[in-house]
Order: sequence, then structure tokens, then C-alpha cells
Amino acid sequence: MRLRGIRRSTNVEDRRGRRGGMRGIPIGGAGGIGLGGLLLILAIGFFTDIDLTPYVSGNGGTAGAYLDEDLSPEEEQAADFTLRVLATTEDVWDRVLQEQAGMPYDPPVLVLFSGVTQSPCGGASGATGPFYCPADRKAYLDLDFFATLARRLGAKGDFAAAYVVAHEVAHHIQNEIGILSQIDLARRQMSEREANALTVRLELQADCLAGVWASHVEGLLEPGDVAEAMNAAEMIGDDRLQRQAGRVPRPDTFTHGTSAQRAGWFGRGYDSGQMGACDTFAADTL
Repeated sequence: MRLRGIRRSTNVEDRRGRRGGMRGIPIGGAGGIGLGGLLLILAIGFFTDIDLTPYVSGNGGTAGAYLDEDLSPEEEQAADFTLRVLATTEDVWDRVLQEQAGMPYDPPVLVLFSGVTQSPCGGASGATGPFYCPADRKAYLDLDFFATLARRLGAKGDFAAAYVVAHEVAHHIQNEIGILSQIDLARRQMSEREANALTVRLELQADCLAGVWASHVEGLLEPGDVAEAMNAAEMIGDDRLQRQAGRVPRPDTFTHGTSAQRAGWFGRGYDSGQMGACDTFAADTL
């Protein structure tokens, strides 16, 4: 993605540099897991909104003291990239939301954190992954996961990381137009299985809206960028992640959609460039 000359967004709250330690997570040795296994478990939690910390600790794991750490050049580079991507989402949605929905755009704040942090929607960690909290209209992201995204899940390339940012911003768009509150109310009156199915439609719509964003930054795209985003969407489908965790995929537990569905809806948004193409709730088949 061509970001040279693109401004850095100022809608950021940087909480990095203070990393929450975790006690009771055995890595390696008797009864422990390897570093690769730990990264994979955290990756699965990242894209399923499930805190998997208890599965990597014999006693459930407890948060330890915060450890002050200097930020590495790699972390600073990842932050610079992320803030420039965030700026492109601001420019795109400022125009598109007005043109296609007749609404002004009030962008979210992006919280960058290391290890663990808190939000009005609950704790955030590398295990729960990036998420959008409608209560404070902020998106939360631990930049360390971009490396895990590439190494452990096979979602390589800078546009794969940009897709993650765009997906979380898409949840803010859903909040702005009132979809999140409607879905939250509906889910409270449903069985878990029905609520999961509705959540899948919500997440696929966010994938589609991320595709709409991608279609409007074409001047910044490099050859292979769209393929990177499509591959990332496939690599984080519920069916693939459950297989990666050694489980038989159970569609009734899906909360984000299959690999094919996620890539398909991103592609639909990209090909159309229209928010109206992202009505997953009216779709007979996903």
C-alpha cells in the first residue's frame, strides 16, 4: 500500500510502553506449550472475540504487574503504518458516508496498547484481539499481532494488516448508522445459536464495508494488495481457525463467518464500492 506522503491520523490514544505481565502461563518444558502454540492460540482468540488465556495457563492465568518497556523501531514502524491507514479510512468515510448515507462522519479513536488494557466493554488483550467498543466509540489494537498474523496464520502483506484496521473502523460505521444497537437488542432476545448467526451477519457486513473502503483507496493500492486482503479474510474464517485449534468446525458456534464468506463479502464491497451492497441481513444466503 502506497502510504508515503499520507498524513498520520491524530485520532489515537497511545497506551503502549506499559505491558501487562501474565503469571501462570507455562511455555515449554513439561506440561507447557511451545511459543508457536501460544502464538496460535492468541491468534485464534484475536479473530473470534474469545479470551483464550485460560487455555494457556494451568491455573487460568492472572494478570501480573505492568512492566515498563521501550518501544522498538519495529513497533514504531507498525504504529506509523497503522495511523496512516487510519487516516485513509477517515478520508474515505468522510466522503462516502455523506454521499451514500447522507450523514457526516465522526471518526473513532484508535487505542494502541501493549499486552493488556481496559475499556468500557471489558478487558482487551492479545488473546481477545482487536475490537470496537461502542460505549466509548474507540477501536482497540495491539500492534504486536500483525507479526503473528503473518507468521502463524499465513496472512502476509501490509494490506492484510490494513484490512484489520479497516474492519474495526467498519464496526464504527455500523455504530454510526445505528446497526450495532439494533443487533445488540435483538441478540439479547435470542438463543445463543440464533445470536451467533446474527453476529456472523454483523461481522460479514464489516468485512464488506472494509471492501468498500478498499475500493475507494485504489490510487494507493499496489499490485497484490487486494489479494492480500482476500487471503487474510480466508485465513481468519471461523471454520479454518477451529481446524487450526484441532477442532471439528461447528457452524452453530461461528461468530465471524467461514473463510469463503469473509473473502466473498470483502470482495463484494470492493467490487461495488457501495454500502448498499453490504446488506448481509437481507441476504438469503451468505
